[in-house]
Amino acid sequence: MHDKLTEVDIKKMQEEIDYRVKELRPKLLEEVKRTREYGDLSENAEYKEAKREKNHNESRIRYLKNMIETAVIVKLDTGADVIGLFDFVELFYEMNGTTKKIQLVTTLRQDATKGFISGESPLGKALLGKKVGDRVCVTVSPDRSFYVQIKGHEKGSDNESLPISAF
Repeated sequence: MHDKLTEVDIKKMQEEIDYRVKELRPKLLEEVKRTREYGDLSENAEYKEAKREKNHNESRIRYLKNMIETAVIVKLDTGADVIGLFDFVELFYEMNGTTKKIQLVTTLRQDATKGFISGESPLGKALLGKKVGDRVCVTVSPDRSFYVQIKGHEKGSDNESLPISAF
């Protein structure tokens, strides 16, 4: 699977990799070495925790490198009235009569609790390329869908202040 990412996403991931390799890795390796000296490794909780942290860091580095290697770089050149990535969209949810404002972002920066919705999610896919006034069917699964009406649209930009997701 290839994630659709922007140049900013790639830059932010590379910055995190650099930090984890150059700064965090040496500290974590030193901590593993230090706690190993505490004695019996089978009962050494500090050593086990240090190893867990080191392994988590290495896992995150591999994950980010894989994301960069498999990414499909997207361009943000939709028309002025067409919904694209990083745009703000005001939606009316017909099923419960509520209105919400969301921002469509790349998968790497999604956070539904804060209104950042991935353009690759069912909602994001349904909205991309649409316009204000459109009624859109969002298909969540073969047997579940719902409708939203696009009430407002404001062009956004690939804001570097949006953090990338952790795992």
